[in-house]
Amino acid sequence: MRKEFEELLERELVRLHDIGVSKRPERVIKGFTSDRCPRALIDGKPVLLFNSNDYLGLRFNSVIHAAEKEGLDSYGSGAGAVRFISGTLEVHTELERALAHFHGRESAMIFSSAFSTNVSIIQALVRGPGADSLVTDDVLIISDALNHRSIIDGIRIAGLPSQQRLVFTHNDYHDLERLVKENAGKFKRVLIISDGVFSMLGEAQNVKKIRDICDNHSGLFEFGITFVLDDSHGVGCFGATGRGCEEVSGSQSDLLVGTLGKAFGVEGGYVVGGRVVIDYLRESAASYIYSNPISPASACAALASVRFVDSSEGVRLLETLRENIAFFKSEMCNAGFTFAAESNHPIQPLLVGDTQTTKQFARNLFEQGILVTPINYPVVPKGKDEIRVQLSALHGKNEIATFINEAVGCARTIGLFKN
Repeated sequence: MRKEFEELLERELVRLHDIGVSKRPERVIKGFTSDRCPRALIDGKPVLLFNSNDYLGLRFNSVIHAAEKEGLDSYGSGAGAVRFISGTLEVHTELERALAHFHGRESAMIFSSAFSTNVSIIQALVRGPGADSLVTDDVLIISDALNHRSIIDGIRIAGLPSQQRLVFTHNDYHDLERLVKENAGKFKRVLIISDGVFSMLGEAQNVKKIRDICDNHSGLFEFGITFVLDDSHGVGCFGATGRGCEEVSGSQSDLLVGTLGKAFGVEGGYVVGGRVVIDYLRESAASYIYSNPISPASACAALASVRFVDSSEGVRLLETLRENIAFFKSEMCNAGFTFAAESNHPIQPLLVGDTQTTKQFARNLFEQGILVTPINYPVVPKGKDEIRVQLSALHGKNEIATFINEAVGCARTIGLFKN
């Protein structure tokens, strides 16, 4: 590598640091305490995590640990190959059946991550069966304005020209319907793609409203409208039984993307849907065909986790999580805090408003033994910087009360509260 290029990269690193968006240095967790609510060991001290996607605390669950060990003992440490060569193990197929059953679908397939799931299936669906090119002129994609980076990248990689990539105003169903109607007769098929729970704000997409738009206007297009929902932050922790936005809205998408790495506490991504479309994706989704699947140990742990969530114990954990959310929201409002959005999800966004104040707020909380994530411009609009608090079923009332007390003190220190 030429020195001149390294210097160019160094200047970019300095620029990112100077504008306050650098993600380095990362905090290194060296282990966890054995408490009921485990604390992360960082820089030699125990720290309460209020920024984890492990919404049910299942990565610490002894049932999941035992299943993971059994998978390691039975299958070895890796899959050994991609799926269609010799990497399909019985536990992979068992996990796919369990995921399909959990979401009420005919079929499922697992990927190494939800990010790779989105990138791969969008490209495969855009390409379409029998197409000679990755770019086709018969399909229109309509995407929510606040969709996750994996969806944005998936659409970009699919290679459609700009007139075939439209964006509807976030959670604005009238705008979505307008775009669908305006493009009737111009395309043979439409893909509507959206997050379920939006990760920065904890807002939930109304699946039924999008489903109704699809059903009411599908006849305007020769091959109809396909609705793809990425509910990675919803599955496992949102809804009475953890079925996510679909359960809360009372309706289904055509394809549902989820992750095993958040509420299920393991790793990997997946998609569920009808048998024909899943079989087609097995033949066309590049990151499925050319990448090894998750390890057998992870697959065994994920299978145990899906079954656990689908049990009476899982339902109790979900109820505890909902109680924690209600308690947190009530007490934080009473303390004088403002939320950046209305959320009934474990993601609770505290509005701060200023980038440097938000970062100082997070630093002060860390000094008091609490780890949170500041979300700053340009990830959120200028003046809407926030602390993204993420609650867990493992948090008890004592841990939440500790957070609130320390947050009040930090807010006064940095001038967020005037008294």
